[in-house]
Amino acid sequence: MAHTPFTALGRNPANHSALTPVSFLKRAAHIFPRRTAVIDDDMTLNYGEFYRRSMALASALELLGVGSGETVSVLCFNTHELLECHYGVPMLGAVLNAINTRLDAATLGFILSHGQAKVLIYDTRLQELVSEAVAKLENVPVLIAVERSDPGESPASRLTGALSYEAFLRQGNPSRGWKKVADEWHPIALNYTSGTTGNPKGSVYHHRGAYLAAMSNAMAMSMTPQTVYLWTLPMFHCNGWSYTWGVTAAGGTHVCLSRVQSDAVLTRIIKHGVTHMCGAPIVLNMIVNDFHRQGARMDRPVQFAVGGAAPPSAIIQRGREVGFEIVHLYGLTETFGPSMLCVIQDDWRGLSVNELARKMARQGVGLYAIDDVAIAGATPGELAPADGQTMGELLLRGNTLMAGYLANPDATREAFEDGWFHTGDLAVMHPDGYVEIKDRAKDIIISGGENISSQEVEEVLYRHPQVLEAAVVAMPDEKWGEAPCAFVTLKQDADGVSEADIIAWCKTHMASYKAPRKVVFAELPKTSTGKVRKNVLREQVREGSFTK
Repeated sequence: MAHTPFTALGRNPANHSALTPVSFLKRAAHIFPRRTAVIDDDMTLNYGEFYRRSMALASALELLGVGSGETVSVLCFNTHELLECHYGVPMLGAVLNAINTRLDAATLGFILSHGQAKVLIYDTRLQELVSEAVAKLENVPVLIAVERSDPGESPASRLTGALSYEAFLRQGNPSRGWKKVADEWHPIALNYTSGTTGNPKGSVYHHRGAYLAAMSNAMAMSMTPQTVYLWTLPMFHCNGWSYTWGVTAAGGTHVCLSRVQSDAVLTRIIKHGVTHMCGAPIVLNMIVNDFHRQGARMDRPVQFAVGGAAPPSAIIQRGREVGFEIVHLYGLTETFGPSMLCVIQDDWRGLSVNELARKMARQGVGLYAIDDVAIAGATPGELAPADGQTMGELLLRGNTLMAGYLANPDATREAFEDGWFHTGDLAVMHPDGYVEIKDRAKDIIISGGENISSQEVEEVLYRHPQVLEAAVVAMPDEKWGEAPCAFVTLKQDADGVSEADIIAWCKTHMASYKAPRKVVFAELPKTSTGKVRKNVLREQVREGSFTK
């Protein structure tokens, strides 16, 4: 680098500090010490109390011997204890491993072992799962029990040797203070993918990415100190898409919800004036349909950010009618959750619902901390043109990408090949720079040499007034090689809908060659995070073992 007058300027403690989302809580507690920070079933905390409890947790973990870079696993529902862990654990420089509450014992045991958990904080409602998982571990972590219960039930007694979370917090110093990590690349969280085959991979998040993801997501959802965020998204899922930190950054209020049930969601929206929610398509679908059936209407709009598959036009319409403003996000475990947003342009606001749905079906553009979004071309190192037609793998790079997979250098190298993160999703880039995902690479259907997007067929199926859920996979076809096979779950009040009706509907609303050749009425198998397990559906197709 050429020598200039600027070369002599350098970093010092006054002008440089490592980015960490823990600083958001310190700031909120300073500015809004008496503002309501967290509302839960058993207690309500202001920001001053939230900060002191988090520092007490850090202090107690330190007294227990937890050090920087060591893993603290947490198996809890969406409660204030898990929120506290998002601050207390990284205050130590320790690594938070928030675990999916829907896992089986074998997978839980694998994660605890692979992540080398030193401590496991768990909800007593999950005690049987924990007992079975740790029984097979060579190195059992220290167990700390969050003594919780469902309405009308008493908390389960703690496992032998387990400490009480509240008693544990009382051992800590709530005035401990904390010191920022020296290196913002230091790991802050370990999140395991919800893969459908093999063991899950552990994505390692860093403090820098968590800080920027929280700020980016809060900005994308226009969060302010008046934000009231309802936890319909699991906090274990990519650290709640970083809203565990983002809501605090805005100085908003966290409203906890252990189990997502439509009545409980509506009650909290009305009681607490909820302004924002997030969730998977299955959660949005359930809530909107239940509200619509009950005739529920909200007094003021509630933003609902949905990740994964694009919301069908019918859901956008019903959502509007009950009071939801639906925002479409895209992301992966490896990208700290949301990495792209379908930004609504001003000239879209006058569009019909069907036209708007077609626009919103696109995953959109990179969020603030994503530098580049591209589509891979036909040859390595080549990028596809932005013509809305040329399909290739979606590539990302920027500040909110994982450091890598824990203890898995081969998978890390493959994921970051050629200086891009490879998502495994097939997409096109439209001339306006908006990306539209067509399918997972393994889900595309090739029929008579033509590519059929399973997501395109699913969008048409979701528009059928009697369809609740739908998934489409390829099935062998003697003439065409492959043809679409649709698995459909009907609504409760659906009556007399036949396979022929569904196929006819599809042929009326799309090119007939894309319509499913077979329709199976069944409950859709899902992963622990609510994604449809298409690998199971493909296996049923291969074996001909359709569930009637």
